[in-house]
Amino acid sequence: MLLRVAGISPDMTYSLSASKLQTYHRCAKSYHFRYEQGIKSAAFFGSAALGTSLHQALAQIYRDWHYQTPLPDLTWINACWSDNSKGLSDAQAEEGQQILQGYYESFIANQPAIAKPVAVEGKVQGHLQVSNLEFSLIGRFDRLDWYEDGLELIDYKSTKETKLPEPAELDLQMGLYYLALEQRYQQSLKQLSLIFLRTGEKVSFRATPEQSQRVYQMISELAIKLRSDEEWEPSVGKHCDRCTYVKYCPAKQTNPEPVPSGGKASKQLQLVLNL
Repeated sequence: MLLRVAGISPDMTYSLSASKLQTYHRCAKSYHFRYEQGIKSAAFFGSAALGTSLHQALAQIYRDWHYQTPLPDLTWINACWSDNSKGLSDAQAEEGQQILQGYYESFIANQPAIAKPVAVEGKVQGHLQVSNLEFSLIGRFDRLDWYEDGLELIDYKSTKETKLPEPAELDLQMGLYYLALEQRYQQSLKQLSLIFLRTGEKVSFRATPEQSQRVYQMISELAIKLRSDEEWEPSVGKHCDRCTYVKYCPAKQTNPEPVPSGGKASKQLQLVLNL
């Protein structure tokens, strides 16, 4: 999103991803430590090479299929996997092939035909004004399907756990897409579907206009903090157990450590909201 703030150089950009917006929802203080003060956080996740290859193979399956016949066969699935599994270990390549074959049986082979998606591994952009501030909403997705009564956004999940997102964070994600897709395609988001590649399970969530309103309200609140330097109040909860910034937090420490110096300046002109 683009956030114009008076008195700041127009060349500066404030980048805000979906994870940033969700971080702000969980704890404004953690958001301030990480994104406003530039204190680096510890990484919690390892390599995602297999997941990346699966996403790329699925994109090719739908993007490059000729659609002259209703369904591709398993030979096409294996060819796409061969193109995108280079660099993986033998064990990873075999596991990925089995996962894609399971996907084929669950979501392609039992259909009368597959429709060409609107886009795969795409990006959608919309615009929003809040209190005389201009925002550009940018969302990324794995696959976008078109139906007469709305759009379905597909998100592939390659993790071993079938873990659903927290309802509040899911609402933020869907609200952003609702706003951006409606502007881009003149068609509302119908539902967001999570496909868990390892289990073949698909979980769908219906989209509502109320979700976009909640996003609007949160962006309004965040914009005020960014512009006026209001207090970034901490929110204590289970997320504190995984927070890198506990040692600096006045809500968790009687005598918190001083915040490291040398962080980035917090005032910037443009706010880019990436989903």
